Amino acid sequence: MSAKIIDGVKIANGIKEKLKVEIENLKKKGNPPSLSAIQVGENPGSKVYIGAQRKSCEKMGIEYNLHQFDESVTQKEIADFINELNNNPRVTGIILQMPLPEHINARELQHLIDPRKDAEGVSPTNMGMVVYGKPTLGPCTAMAIMELIKSTGVELYGKEAVMVGHSDIVGKPTALFLLDKFVTTSVCHIATGERGTLPDYVKRAEILIVAVGKANLIKGEWIKEGAIVIDVGINRVKGKIVGDVEFDVARERASYITPVPGGVGPVTTAMLLRNTIEAAKLQIV
Repeated sequence: MSAKIIDGVKIANGIKEKLKVEIENLKKKGNPPSLSAIQVGENPGSKVYIGAQRKSCEKMGIEYNLHQFDESVTQKEIADFINELNNNPRVTGIILQMPLPEHINARELQHLIDPRKDAEGVSPTNMGMVVYGKPTLGPCTAMAIMELIKSTGVELYGKEAVMVGHSDIVGKPTALFLLDKFVTTSVCHIATGERGTLPDYVKRAEILIVAVGKANLIKGEWIKEGAIVIDVGINRVKGKIVGDVEFDVARERASYITPVPGGVGPVTTAMLLRNTIEAAKLQIV
């Protein structure tokens, strides 16, 4: 029996409908939410994400401002600009677009963003709250993953999960969110692959999340019967967008699976909007 497809677009639309009421309330109070994005250089992937951000903000009535810098910009110039945004009362949300040129230290810049304006939830303060299980502004993709898992209605307590990928903004916070739900969680990374034990971990996962960025890394035959599969990967192969999981085979073994595209992406954007609105609330004097 084929897995049930988790419709990220439908879930995202439901979240956005609830947010519309909050946006109107903020505007009535004289605190309209806004999002300022910082982009350095040109990156095709980043360009797509920016387009989705702008379109979603415009539809929701959130002011969106994109600030573009040439690749030759210095660390100090970006740092000074972030401080300007921090001190601008009209700016309620800030997002630093990735990737950045090699000469720019992304982590240092993320540390400079006012935690109350951190629309991506990546500042040390907000990431620290993930450890406590009480994030106000959490990492968008990690929160999207949890929303997608929640939509299945499956009881998480005592389940075994495997997170493939250990990035600061996806793998690590997702693992912490799962632990907070009393899910036994393993985190796999490049060393797991080098040891040749990745299939062993995947085969026992009742909940599998993959965020690596390598097309069809996870073979469908590895998927445990009845597993929930959340594929965060976005890869272009021969003009087609595919995930990190071998979808067609995995679908025949899983109970729930996200499509690529149309799964994690739309919900991640919805989480960005939610964070932007929560940030605006935090700044009401």
